[in-house]
Parts: sequence; structure tokens; C-alpha cells
Amino acid sequence: MMSFKKRLLQNHVVIAPGVYDPLTASLAAEARFEALYLSGAAIAYTRLGRPDIGLVSMSEVADTITLVRDRVPTPLVVDADNGYGNALNVQRTVRLFERAGATAIQLEDQSFPKRCGHLQDKSIIPAAEMAGKIKAAVDARISEETVIVARTDAVAVEGFESAIERARLYAEAGADVLFVEAPKTREQLAAVTYALGSLRPLLANMVEGGETPLSSAQDLGSLGFRLVIFPGGIVRALARTAQDYYRSLHAHGTNEPFRERMFDFTALNDLIGTPEMLKLGERYESFDKGAAQ
Repeated sequence: MMSFKKRLLQNHVVIAPGVYDPLTASLAAEARFEALYLSGAAIAYTRLGRPDIGLVSMSEVADTITLVRDRVPTPLVVDADNGYGNALNVQRTVRLFERAGATAIQLEDQSFPKRCGHLQDKSIIPAAEMAGKIKAAVDARISEETVIVARTDAVAVEGFESAIERARLYAEAGADVLFVEAPKTREQLAAVTYALGSLRPLLANMVEGGETPLSSAQDLGSLGFRLVIFPGGIVRALARTAQDYYRSLHAHGTNEPFRERMFDFTALNDLIGTPEMLKLGERYESFDKGAAQ
């Protein structure tokens, strides 16, 4: 089977929807996506009920990777924020996330505490310092097939040309994929691929209501992007549905008006594999030594 790293070198775009736990990961895998994106923002939204402003810890993300990997084998791109510190912290993060099951690890050049790439008033560390962190990540990984994604937030801080130069430097430091966050126009998206497409596979980030105009993965692929993520879309969809559900239950005192928008008890158990797990458990209820031989 082709590795994810080699897959990104193919002339075909990969869509990675955002997930934040084993349930969303299993649903996305069932929909036959080639890769999943474990979003730090989505973990903050769902685990903490808070914004993406650097509140999620390295250990909380590592725990989530472990739980997701126990449920699905699909390649997993993991948002590691700014590595939770300096170059040595980055190395610890890479080792921990790789052991937990990350296929690709994304690092950004924001200072600490970081914030969502589509929020205002971000700050970034010097380019040389970030290049050192990328080199540290590359040196720390156990497998050459573990993908290191270098993200720069410089468009909003230093301008578009600086972001391109930073991305070039990060490629020289050993990054496998380049991610220029929050281009503001389609022209800037095209300029990213023109300037960097020959160096490394490129990642584009689609955020509903964010700084970058929404485009389809197919359209972005035609521009030259090889990986397109939709990190927080699942949370925005579920939050809207949950808000409608709670309001309906409060208004009616029953789930009956909302029933057509829900799985029933049996359908949900089928979805999460309850019958199969119960059947598997029956195999171990009694051990027959003779049968084992």
C-alpha cells in the first residue's frame, strides 16, 4: 500500500475532513475519505467548550490521537499548534504524537499562546527560530514516512511575500508539506502554488466564514494544492444541529418533532458496531483449550 507521504506526491488532491474524537473519525472513515484531520480547534470547541486560543495541551491531543487510532486506521493529520514550546518541546511532541498514531504532524510559526489562524492579532516567532523547530521535528521522528507539515501565519502579520519566503525556508529545514495559512483571495491561493508548488506538496485550509474564500477541493487541486482540510466544519454542523435539538426538546418536552433528524437507538448501535462487538465478546466468555488446539 502506498504511504500517505508518497500519496501526497501524486497529481490528485486529498481531502481531509476535520474530526475530534473516535465517533467523528469513524463516520468520516465510513464516508471513505483518504485521510482525516485531527483539529486542535475542534478539540478546544468540544472538549473545553472554548475558542482556539492555545488552551488545549499536548497531552490532551495525544490522548485524542490514541483514542482515534484505536478506532480507525485511516491516515491522520494532527494539528500540533506551535509544538507547545521551543525546539526541544517540538521534539517531545513529535515523538509522543508519532507513537500515539499520527501519520502527519502540523507545526505553525505562531508565538505562545497561539490562536486560530483565522482570528486577528496573531503574532509569530522569527523565521529562523521556526526553521530550527522544523529541523528538530524532522530529527525527532522515528519513521521517515511520518509527514512534517510546516504552517506559516505570516500573511496576516508580515504580509504575503514574507509568508512565501518563510515557507521556502521551512522547506529547506526539511518540512514535507507547506501550509500558508489564510490567503485572502483566489489570486493569493494561485500565487502560493506558483511560488511553492515545485518545492513541496501544498496544503489549503477551508474555514467557513474565515479569511480565505471557500473553494472546492477539486478547484484547489486544479490550482496545485495536494491536501485540502476542512478542520472545524463538523463542529459547526453538529453545534447547529445540537442547538436546534435542545430548543426543540425544551419547547415540546419530547423528541418526537425532531425524530426524523435523529438516529434511533438501534440505528446508532448499528452505526457504532454494537452487534459486532457483542458477538466478539462472546468468543472470549469461555476458553475451550481443546478448541484452541
